[in-house]
Amino acid sequence: MFTILSNSTVPFTRYLFNTLFITVGATLLRVISASMAAYPLSKENFKGRAMINRLITMTLMFAAPAAALANYLIMSELNWIDTWLCLLIPALGSSFSLYLIRGFVDGFPDSVLEAARIDGAGEFRIFWSILMPNMKPAWMTLIVFSVKDYWNQGATIYIYQEELKTLNYALGQIAAEGVARAGVSMAINVIMMIVPVLTFLVTQSNIIETMATSGMKD
Repeated sequence: MFTILSNSTVPFTRYLFNTLFITVGATLLRVISASMAAYPLSKENFKGRAMINRLITMTLMFAAPAAALANYLIMSELNWIDTWLCLLIPALGSSFSLYLIRGFVDGFPDSVLEAARIDGAGEFRIFWSILMPNMKPAWMTLIVFSVKDYWNQGATIYIYQEELKTLNYALGQIAAEGVARAGVSMAINVIMMIVPVLTFLVTQSNIIETMATSGMKD
Protein backbone atom coordinates (compact mmCIF):
# COMPACT_ATOMS: atom_id res chain seq x y z
CA MET A 1 0.00 0.00 0.00
CA PHE A 2 2.78 2.44 0.91
CA THR A 3 4.65 1.53 -2.28
CA ILE A 4 1.61 2.27 -4.41
CA LEU A 5 0.97 5.60 -2.67
CA SER A 6 4.62 6.61 -2.91
CA ASN A 7 4.29 6.49 -6.70
CA SER A 8 1.26 8.79 -6.77
CA THR A 9 1.40 12.48 -7.62
CA VAL A 10 0.38 13.42 -4.07
CA PRO A 11 2.38 11.84 -1.22
CA PHE A 12 0.75 9.71 1.45
CA THR A 13 1.66 12.24 4.15
CA ARG A 14 -0.37 14.94 2.38
CA TYR A 15 -3.50 12.82 2.36
CA LEU A 16 -2.90 11.98 6.03
CA PHE A 17 -2.42 15.64 6.98
CA ASN A 18 -5.61 16.66 5.16
CA THR A 19 -7.62 14.03 6.99
CA LEU A 20 -6.17 14.85 10.41
CA PHE A 21 -6.63 18.59 9.89
CA ILE A 22 -10.26 18.24 8.82
CA THR A 23 -11.07 15.70 11.55
CA VAL A 24 -9.52 17.67 14.40
CA GLY A 25 -10.69 21.09 13.17
CA ALA A 26 -14.28 20.06 12.45
CA THR A 27 -14.55 18.13 15.73
CA LEU A 28 -13.40 21.13 17.76
CA LEU A 29 -15.81 23.43 15.93
CA ARG A 30 -18.72 21.03 16.48
CA VAL A 31 -18.05 20.63 20.21
CA ILE A 32 -17.50 24.34 20.92
CA SER A 33 -20.35 25.70 18.80
CA ALA A 34 -22.87 23.08 19.96
CA SER A 35 -21.99 23.63 23.62
CA MET A 36 -22.17 27.42 23.40
CA ALA A 37 -25.49 27.30 21.53
CA ALA A 38 -27.05 24.65 23.77
CA TYR A 39 -26.58 26.72 26.94
CA PRO A 40 -28.87 29.66 26.06
CA LEU A 41 -31.31 27.46 24.14
CA SER A 42 -31.75 25.32 27.23
CA LYS A 43 -31.34 27.67 30.19
CA GLU A 44 -32.23 31.17 28.98
CA ASN A 45 -35.76 32.47 28.39
CA PHE A 46 -36.00 34.64 25.29
CA LYS A 47 -38.57 35.24 22.58
CA GLY A 48 -38.49 32.60 19.85
CA ARG A 49 -36.57 29.98 21.84
CA ALA A 50 -39.30 27.34 21.49
CA MET A 51 -39.50 27.88 17.73
CA ILE A 52 -35.73 27.59 17.33
CA ASN A 53 -35.71 24.35 19.31
CA ARG A 54 -38.50 22.96 17.14
CA LEU A 55 -36.62 23.91 13.96
CA ILE A 56 -33.50 22.16 15.24
CA THR A 57 -35.51 19.01 15.89
CA MET A 58 -37.12 19.22 12.45
CA THR A 59 -33.76 19.44 10.68
CA LEU A 60 -32.86 16.01 12.04
CA MET A 61 -35.48 14.50 9.71
CA PHE A 62 -33.63 15.61 6.56
CA ALA A 63 -30.86 13.40 5.19
CA ALA A 64 -27.68 15.11 3.99
CA PRO A 65 -28.24 14.25 0.28
CA ALA A 66 -31.57 16.11 0.38
CA ALA A 67 -29.75 19.39 0.99
CA ALA A 68 -26.71 18.64 -1.18
CA LEU A 69 -27.74 20.89 -4.10
CA ALA A 70 -28.64 23.84 -1.85
CA ASN A 71 -25.39 23.45 0.07
CA TYR A 72 -23.36 23.37 -3.13
CA LEU A 73 -25.00 26.56 -4.44
CA ILE A 74 -24.29 28.32 -1.14
CA MET A 75 -20.65 27.19 -1.12
CA SER A 76 -20.28 28.30 -4.73
CA GLU A 77 -21.68 31.78 -3.99
CA LEU A 78 -19.26 32.12 -1.08
CA ASN A 79 -16.33 30.96 -3.26
CA TRP A 80 -15.59 28.13 -0.83
CA ILE A 81 -15.49 25.37 -3.46
CA ASP A 82 -12.09 23.64 -3.45
CA THR A 83 -11.19 24.99 -0.01
CA TRP A 84 -11.26 23.49 3.47
CA LEU A 85 -13.86 26.08 4.50
CA CYS A 86 -16.61 24.09 2.77
CA LEU A 87 -15.86 21.18 5.13
CA LEU A 88 -15.05 23.07 8.33
CA ILE A 89 -17.65 25.85 8.47
CA PRO A 90 -20.72 23.56 8.19
CA ALA A 91 -19.50 21.86 11.36
CA LEU A 92 -20.56 25.01 13.22
CA GLY A 93 -24.20 24.30 12.32
CA SER A 94 -24.50 20.60 13.10
CA SER A 95 -28.07 20.10 14.32
CA PHE A 96 -27.28 16.61 15.62
CA SER A 97 -24.45 17.97 17.78
CA LEU A 98 -26.65 20.71 19.17
CA TYR A 99 -29.51 18.30 19.86
CA LEU A 100 -27.16 15.90 21.68
CA ILE A 101 -25.56 18.57 23.89
CA ARG A 102 -28.83 20.38 24.57
CA GLY A 103 -30.40 17.17 25.86
CA PHE A 104 -27.71 16.99 28.53
CA VAL A 105 -27.88 20.68 29.43
CA ASP A 106 -31.66 20.37 29.92
CA GLY A 107 -31.01 17.99 32.81
CA PHE A 108 -28.41 20.17 34.50
CA PRO A 109 -29.79 21.66 37.77
CA ASP A 110 -30.80 25.31 37.49
CA SER A 111 -30.00 25.75 41.18
CA VAL A 112 -26.28 25.32 40.48
CA LEU A 113 -26.39 28.07 37.85
CA GLU A 114 -28.37 30.38 40.13
CA ALA A 115 -25.89 29.82 42.97
CA ALA A 116 -23.04 30.79 40.64
CA ARG A 117 -24.88 33.97 39.60
CA ILE A 118 -25.46 34.89 43.25
CA ASP A 119 -21.73 34.47 43.86
CA GLY A 120 -21.10 37.00 41.09
CA ALA A 121 -20.08 34.73 38.22
CA GLY A 122 -20.84 35.97 34.70
CA GLU A 123 -22.53 33.89 32.05
CA PHE A 124 -19.30 33.03 30.26
CA ARG A 125 -17.65 32.04 33.55
CA ILE A 126 -20.64 29.85 34.39
CA PHE A 127 -20.50 28.22 30.98
CA TRP A 128 -16.76 27.62 30.91
CA SER A 129 -16.03 26.79 34.56
CA ILE A 130 -19.23 25.02 35.64
CA LEU A 131 -21.21 23.76 32.69
CA MET A 132 -18.41 22.57 30.37
CA PRO A 133 -16.63 20.37 32.96
CA ASN A 134 -19.95 18.78 33.93
CA MET A 135 -20.85 18.26 30.26
CA LYS A 136 -17.75 16.13 29.71
CA PRO A 137 -19.65 12.85 29.08
CA ALA A 138 -21.81 14.63 26.48
CA TRP A 139 -19.04 16.26 24.50
CA MET A 140 -16.86 13.16 24.75
CA THR A 141 -19.71 11.23 23.12
CA LEU A 142 -19.95 13.93 20.44
CA ILE A 143 -16.19 13.63 19.79
CA VAL A 144 -16.59 9.91 19.07
CA PHE A 145 -19.37 10.54 16.53
CA SER A 146 -17.53 13.47 14.94
CA VAL A 147 -14.22 11.65 14.54
CA LYS A 148 -16.03 8.71 12.96
CA ASP A 149 -17.78 10.99 10.47
CA TYR A 150 -14.82 13.12 9.40
CA TRP A 151 -12.08 10.48 9.51
CA ASN A 152 -14.07 8.28 7.14
CA GLN A 153 -14.96 11.14 4.81
CA GLY A 154 -14.06 10.31 1.24
CA ALA A 155 -14.61 12.21 -1.98
CA THR A 156 -16.95 15.19 -1.70
CA ILE A 157 -18.69 17.33 -4.29
CA TYR A 158 -16.82 20.38 -2.96
CA ILE A 159 -13.17 19.31 -3.28
CA TYR A 160 -11.53 18.77 -6.68
CA GLN A 161 -7.84 19.46 -6.05
CA GLU A 162 -5.92 16.26 -5.44
CA GLU A 163 -3.77 18.05 -2.84
CA LEU A 164 -6.84 18.74 -0.68
CA LYS A 165 -8.42 15.29 -0.81
CA THR A 166 -8.55 12.94 2.17
CA LEU A 167 -6.83 9.70 3.01
CA ASN A 168 -10.07 7.75 2.68
CA TYR A 169 -10.42 8.96 -0.91
CA ALA A 170 -6.86 7.97 -1.81
CA LEU A 171 -7.15 4.55 -0.23
CA GLY A 172 -10.54 4.04 -1.84
CA GLN A 173 -9.02 4.62 -5.28
CA ILE A 174 -6.53 1.84 -4.62
CA ALA A 175 -9.17 -0.55 -3.31
CA ALA A 176 -11.35 0.07 -6.38
CA GLU A 177 -8.81 -1.57 -8.67
CA GLY A 178 -10.23 -5.04 -8.01
CA VAL A 179 -9.18 -8.45 -6.74
CA ALA A 180 -5.53 -7.84 -7.59
CA ARG A 181 -5.43 -5.32 -4.75
CA ALA A 182 -7.37 -7.44 -2.22
CA GLY A 183 -4.46 -7.50 0.25
CA VAL A 184 -4.03 -3.75 -0.06
CA SER A 185 -7.77 -3.28 0.48
CA MET A 186 -7.58 -5.21 3.76
CA ALA A 187 -4.67 -3.04 4.90
CA ILE A 188 -6.72 0.04 4.02
CA ASN A 189 -9.67 -1.18 6.10
CA VAL A 190 -7.38 -1.72 9.10
CA ILE A 191 -5.90 1.78 8.82
CA MET A 192 -9.31 3.41 8.53
CA MET A 193 -10.50 1.51 11.62
CA ILE A 194 -7.57 2.42 13.86
CA VAL A 195 -8.37 6.06 14.63
CA PRO A 196 -12.13 5.64 15.42
CA VAL A 197 -11.39 2.60 17.59
CA LEU A 198 -8.59 4.37 19.47
CA THR A 199 -10.82 7.42 19.95
CA PHE A 200 -13.50 5.27 21.52
CA LEU A 201 -11.00 3.44 23.76
CA VAL A 202 -9.60 6.75 25.02
CA THR A 203 -13.00 8.34 25.66
CA GLN A 204 -15.07 5.36 26.81
CA SER A 205 -14.33 5.89 30.50
CA ASN A 206 -15.68 9.44 30.23
CA ILE A 207 -18.72 8.38 28.23
CA ILE A 208 -19.87 5.70 30.67
CA GLU A 209 -18.84 7.41 33.90
CA THR A 210 -21.57 8.58 36.23
CA MET A 211 -22.53 12.15 35.40
CA ALA A 212 -21.50 14.65 38.02
CA THR A 213 -25.07 15.90 38.43
CA SER A 214 -26.78 12.51 38.60
CA GLY A 215 -27.45 12.77 42.33
CA MET A 216 -28.39 16.45 42.41
CA LYS A 217 -31.94 17.68 42.74
CA ASP A 218 -33.45 21.13 42.37
